[in-house]
Amino acid sequence: MKRPLLIFEAIVRDDERGLLSRNGKFERLVEPGVFRAFDPGNRVSLEIVKVVRTEMPVERMLLLARAKPEVERAFTLVRTGPSEVAIVSFDGEPRHVVTPNMARAFWSVVTDVTVERIDTSAELRVSRKHLDMVNASATPSIVSALVEPYEAALLIVDGEVKERLSPGQHAFWGVKRTVRIAKMDMRPTPLEVTAQEILTKDRIAIRVTLTAFYRITAPETAAVAAADLANTIYRLVQFAIREAVAARTLDDILAARDSIDSEVRAFVRERVAALGAEIGDIGVKDVILPGDIRDLLNKVVEAERVAKANLIRRQEETAATRSLLNTAKMMDDNPLLLRLKELEALERLVEKVGRIDLHAGQSGGLQALLSDLYRLRGPDGDQA
Repeated sequence: MKRPLLIFEAIVRDDERGLLSRNGKFERLVEPGVFRAFDPGNRVSLEIVKVVRTEMPVERMLLLARAKPEVERAFTLVRTGPSEVAIVSFDGEPRHVVTPNMARAFWSVVTDVTVERIDTSAELRVSRKHLDMVNASATPSIVSALVEPYEAALLIVDGEVKERLSPGQHAFWGVKRTVRIAKMDMRPTPLEVTAQEILTKDRIAIRVTLTAFYRITAPETAAVAAADLANTIYRLVQFAIREAVAARTLDDILAARDSIDSEVRAFVRERVAALGAEIGDIGVKDVILPGDIRDLLNKVVEAERVAKANLIRRQEETAATRSLLNTAKMMDDNPLLLRLKELEALERLVEKVGRIDLHAGQSGGLQALLSDLYRLRGPDGDQA
């Protein structure tokens, strides 16, 4: 903007418009080009604004239109009713969603502004056409969800279950109504029940951890039966394991874990069915004993193992003695067998001896050594 020789001068580009004011009062819109005005008192001002795909605050637009009604033709004013939503497009491209009871003013002197109005009171579901035009996740008036193949989804409108949704993308108008999409995983879900301290029948405090698997079978029932289905099942399993442990002694618990699993499953199954779910496998993972009880049991187990080892050792010694007795009887009845055993012993002895020195003489050498090792008695009692 220039002011040479009392002349106000400004250049307005093609994508702009000028808001001309004199003495602070709006006079008119200035079109693109060079604008000149005689302004000796410096009373003229020109506000240049962008007009391509832009909007103006509604309050200011209405103020300008009140001063100069022809200004309203430069705008597209969008007003929506209590149950109405409008999709505003610039040159055929959807750009804005006007929510109910709203008003917005868009410049339309350069941009082709089109408005599509939707009566949400007559349409609950957002059509595919409109869903492609807007960003559903960023639009407060739309409640949307993607339902996976393994999920069950329920459409709840104003607290009432309307329908079960099939897998895929779904979107609904949440105008003047409360819309909620409750999704539930239909696959078996593990539930880890952490250690809890329980008193057994013989007054020993133990801690038990277990794993349970549950699966939703009736989504409509599960949606209204419990606010938190997983937490409710968790508490039921805790109650069941307490009942099973409190009725048994420690020895029974350690010896009958399978029966505890069955008892807990039977306790939980009936109650979970009323919640729209079913219980699968339940298994006790750990039974954690107090330190002093654990040390005592370790000593008992060690003593049992020592006693069992001693028993096995004595049984083996008895068997070995019995075998030696049988061998001795056989040798007594068969001198030749005794001689063979003697030669075997001599052979083993020779294998361990590195060197043997024999001296010929009165001793008779090797023949005397072999003859004197053992002398067999004949039938008449003489030595042979």
